[in-house]
Amino acid sequence: MFWSLRHPIRIVPVLYIIAISIGTLVLWLPMARAEGGSAPLVTALFTSVSAVAVTGLIVEDTPVYWSHFGQIAILVLIQIGGLGTKTAASFFALTVGRGFVLRRTLEREVEREQLNLSDATFAIKLILIITVIVEAITAAILAYRFHTSHALEWGSAIWHGLFHAVSAFNNAGFSTFSDSVMGFQWDGAILLPLAAAVIIGSLGFPVLQDLLRCGRRPGNWTLHTNITVGGTVALLIAGFLVILIAESGNAETLGPMGWGERTLNAFFHSAMPRTAGFNSLDVSAFRDETALFHYALMFIGGGSAGTAGGIKITTVAVLFVILIYQVRGQGGPELEGHRLSYQLASQAVTVIMLGLSVIFLAAFYLAVRTPHSLDLILFECISAFATVGLSQGITGQLPVDAELVIVALMFLGRVGTITAATWLAMGAAGRGTPAKTDGRDPIIG
Repeated sequence: MFWSLRHPIRIVPVLYIIAISIGTLVLWLPMARAEGGSAPLVTALFTSVSAVAVTGLIVEDTPVYWSHFGQIAILVLIQIGGLGTKTAASFFALTVGRGFVLRRTLEREVEREQLNLSDATFAIKLILIITVIVEAITAAILAYRFHTSHALEWGSAIWHGLFHAVSAFNNAGFSTFSDSVMGFQWDGAILLPLAAAVIIGSLGFPVLQDLLRCGRRPGNWTLHTNITVGGTVALLIAGFLVILIAESGNAETLGPMGWGERTLNAFFHSAMPRTAGFNSLDVSAFRDETALFHYALMFIGGGSAGTAGGIKITTVAVLFVILIYQVRGQGGPELEGHRLSYQLASQAVTVIMLGLSVIFLAAFYLAVRTPHSLDLILFECISAFATVGLSQGITGQLPVDAELVIVALMFLGRVGTITAATWLAMGAAGRGTPAKTDGRDPIIG
């Protein structure tokens, strides 16, 4: 049956299309545009997809082009897209037998053959609780700071704080400021809470649930949590060092700052290309080496079963382990003493190749249809597919057909990677039977 919960892979893309369609119609209303009159349909579609896919790429300046009603609509779409992504990915992980250990201890972890509705209900409740708590705390901190240090009236401060909190935790990157957060380069009380919300949201629900249960006892973490947390820390450090070293001599980015502000902004930007589209520095002014490293950070993304984009840390970790074992000529690949299944290796390779293929085709089309250089096009395409939202300034300059290509990239990057990974895990041609594992394999997608 098409709508059966045993086959959520068939439902989720349809639900995303419905949400995008409704969002497009709402943003198409004359009251959604600040200057009155309906926005072009493609502009409404692009913005709706970007919000529901929690990407953050824009063709029009959000606070200038859209009315307060339009901005509220975008905020609602971001929340729907973020909650939908977390819920859908959680359902998929439960369905294919990854076993989050919801309300169970690690000792009682078992392989799942099908979706357990009681656990699914608990998962949704926990997702909602975590979302409300993180967004509320972030919004309160930001609103207080906007009011006390940036002279915003309480009403305006609360609105900006709420919008940025929701956008950050859902890894959307939309901002109610025309320059994103470049006006707060010196303010750690703004940048750090945003970065924290982005990082927490990018870990994914299985990791957050595991951390809540096990706390600071890494020995009790699941293999998936160990990979995701370890990979997140490693990529944050690597991104921080590359940006700090490469941009410290750049007069258009970190160059004019003192070392305190350089450190703050380098850390902030090490978190953003992994999943969110806020920027405190002029991304178009980055040196080539920084932009090149951003390609990698954006393509990798964050944790599985969350709002982060990219092919996911676990996918890269699995492929890296396979590569090491192949080079060494050893037997089957192992990670932390666990033999990685053939199905998992197949998923990782397939997801990466699908991602690279989609990006290549889109970049080729944009190279033919637009006058922009290949480096700018690649940055845009990777950012769209990885649902990051960073841009080097060409989004609003694209012709309509190129905008539609970016729309397709955002949709495929959000829905496609999750459904593709789940389809592969469930077996060939959608048989609906999870591949046999011992329940310890990390989650792909």
